[in-house]
Order: sequence, then structure tokens, then C-alpha cells
Amino acid sequence: MPDVALLVVALTITAYWLRVGAMVVRARRKQRHDVGVVPERSSERAMWLLFVPLVVAWCALPWLALGRHAGPLAVPAFAHDSALYVALRWLFAAVAVACLAFTIDCWRRMGRNWRMDISDSNTSLVTEGPFARIRHPIYAFSIAMMIATLIVLPTWPMLVVALVHVVLMNVKARAEEAHLTRLHGDAYARYVARTGRFFPSF
Repeated sequence: MPDVALLVVALTITAYWLRVGAMVVRARRKQRHDVGVVPERSSERAMWLLFVPLVVAWCALPWLALGRHAGPLAVPAFAHDSALYVALRWLFAAVAVACLAFTIDCWRRMGRNWRMDISDSNTSLVTEGPFARIRHPIYAFSIAMMIATLIVLPTWPMLVVALVHVVLMNVKARAEEAHLTRLHGDAYARYVARTGRFFPSF
């Protein structure tokens, strides 16, 4: 019997990164502008040396686990044997799908302002929708999707990928905040004061 919860997560992650790829292609063809696939800053280019393999591993590990019944890449037996954990896996598979839907909404709201890197081209502040309460909702949903993947696929390789991902998202978020503070000054400081980095501020 196929592991449907894991299949849902594998399809969701694949859809997420295919959508990112489509956005990059569309921006280059229709809008005629770069979206930071190759970062402008050397510090971010160094980060990309970790981030790109991480994305590949994130996409690959669920698919690899689907075809295995034993070994370090397979879903551990306890994830199937415990009724409570089976329910938890289904819950977090749904969380992953919801995160994808919320992220698509964030991308839509950003429009032409969406980029993958930190750049002086990032001149507009988007403060509507999820951005009204969270400074980095796309990163927040990415972290939540990563945690959902780890719950559904509780293996050591997936744990390593998740830990590295969370650290990189924090580093990138803080770097963006420093950059936007330099660009927008007091306006961004006021925005920071009323929002949370990854969780809503009320």
C-alpha cells in the first residue's frame, strides 16, 4: 500500500519548487528583469552553496523514501505502527499543502517585487495580507513546510536538511532586515515594530 501522506508531501514540495522555477522563467521572459537566481552579494553566493544542495535534498528525500522499506532513507517503522503518529503524519501533510497555498498568495501579492536574493532592486515594501503581521511570511511558510516534511519523513537525513534550512532562513531574514533598514530607515523600523519575523505580532 502506497504511503499517501508522504506522496502528498513529495508532490507539494515538487510543486513549490517548480512554481519558483516558473516564476524565474516568466520574470526573465515577460518582465525582462533578473530575480536573483545568482545573488548579487558574495555573502549570499556563499550561502547558495549550501542552499541549492539543500533544496535538491529536500525535493529528493521524500521521493527516495517512497520506494524503500528499510534503510536510513526509508520511513521508520514507528511512523506506520503508531495510530497517533499516522494521524500526525496526515495532519502535517495537510499543513504542507496549506503552506504552499499561503505561499502562492504571498508571491501573488509581491508581484514584480519578488526576488530570491537581497538587492538594491528591492525598493518597495509589501505590507498587505500576511505581510501586515509577519515580515517574512514566505520564509515562515517554508520553515513550516520543512517541519511538516520532517514529521512525515522522520529520518536522520531529513533532520539534517531541516536544521540547515531553519538556520539559513534565519540568517537570510536577518540580512534582509538589515538591508531594508538601510534602504527605508524609519519607515521600515516602524514596520518591524508592529510585525514579527516569522510569527504574527498583534
